[in-house]
Amino acid sequence: MRTIGSPGVGLATALETVFPPIPSELVLPLSGYTASQGHYSLVAAIAWATAGSLAGALVLYWLGAAWGLDRLCALADRIPLMHADDVRKAVEWFRRHGRAAVFLGRLVPGVRSLVSIPAGVDRMPLWTFCLYTTAGSLLWNAALILAGYELGEQWHLVEAYVDPASNVVYALVVLVIVVIAARRLRQRLSGEQPRSTPPQ
Repeated sequence: MRTIGSPGVGLATALETVFPPIPSELVLPLSGYTASQGHYSLVAAIAWATAGSLAGALVLYWLGAAWGLDRLCALADRIPLMHADDVRKAVEWFRRHGRAAVFLGRLVPGVRSLVSIPAGVDRMPLWTFCLYTTAGSLLWNAALILAGYELGEQWHLVEAYVDPASNVVYALVVLVIVVIAARRLRQRLSGEQPRSTPPQ
């Protein structure tokens, strides 16, 4: 970030969006600390971070649009204990709550990246996706960058506070996956067929 300047913040957040293992809880406070050292302005850090978040989200949006519902359903049918109906239900839920899902999803660790894919699959209007992605990303980025800016050399403490919330979200995601897999396994063992929802 010191070498590239504020565009480096945008590059880091774009990579973080596409590759979730790169934690924004680490990248964004560090960029705030770097701004506090005068390497670039606070406004530039927030602006570039938000632009990077949008760029990364658009990559995943177009990936979802390229895959499409039929391909995702076909892929789900090939995964053990998964079914195409799971994908259809998820997309149908997204159609009902799409705007809120995109906005709030940008504020939830572990969900920020994933929410862009169903948006692409459902072909959410691009301007709507960009608007809600930008708004949610701006709030999240600004909060963590400001925290790093104010904490200075103690910027790493932000991760210590955000990590427990992230772990709760990850645990809930794992729990949901385990419950779905257990139900599907029970259906397979009992010879039942998953109830199918006709495509909308």
